[in-house]
Amino acid sequence: MPSLPVIEPRDVRHAKNAPDGGAFDEGTIAPGNYPLEDAYYDYLVRLGDDSLILGQRLSEWCGHAPGLEVDLSLANLALDLIGQATHLLNKANNDDGDELAFHRDGLDYKNCWLVEQPNGDFARTIARQLLFSTYQHLLYRELADSPDPFLSGLAAKAVKEVSYHRELAADWTIRLGDGTDESARRMAEGLDWCWRFIPELFEVDAVMEELIARQCVPDPRGFESEYKAAILGVLAEAKLGPPDDQRPILGGRRGHHSEHLGHLLAVMQHIPRTYPDAKW
Repeated sequence: MPSLPVIEPRDVRHAKNAPDGGAFDEGTIAPGNYPLEDAYYDYLVRLGDDSLILGQRLSEWCGHAPGLEVDLSLANLALDLIGQATHLLNKANNDDGDELAFHRDGLDYKNCWLVEQPNGDFARTIARQLLFSTYQHLLYRELADSPDPFLSGLAAKAVKEVSYHRELAADWTIRLGDGTDESARRMAEGLDWCWRFIPELFEVDAVMEELIARQCVPDPRGFESEYKAAILGVLAEAKLGPPDDQRPILGGRRGHHSEHLGHLLAVMQHIPRTYPDAKW
């Protein structure tokens, strides 16, 4: 059996002089490099990344949905979300949202775990959409009253789009849940998969605490009860019970993600990274 290599004195010196953190401990784009103060920048990126990643996920259904009408509906949802992301990321990065969208690594993304989850079957996609669109609708409704003119202006327009997203997801949840045994089983399994990601939507960290204290953004905990009641109302109409409580999955806002995000970014960023100087 071969022995381990001998550790030379120069190796020890190199190790002592090495920094404590490696490349994966720091973001490739530091918020402090931007003119926006860090908390506001971070909030814009969180909202933008949520919309961008879910929009990319929904676009994967294009040409593969169960029917033509559904195919067009999901494509329209994706376009709405990517439009929101464009405005948010442009605001965060001096009108160059493409840099943030296509030239960051996974660790620099601030989206919640829910939106990066694979589509699975149609029922799981609808479960994910119901849980996120209900949250986003309530958030934008509150954000429309923000004293920040950019956030309030964007939310006032986006809340109309998201209202349709929420309605579409609720309608399909009811149709699948109150349909056949097979559709009800798949809908229940989709909800069970996504349920553990709900608590992250209402997590309040230091960034959120700062912006809430300045009354710049709403406290999501303020509409958490309304959110839960709305979801339970849809499930009751669908003749489905809520899944059992699960250990919450957190960390997306801090750049900790599932392996699924890496695969999504590999597809989404392939052309811009392969041809970084190309003009579209």
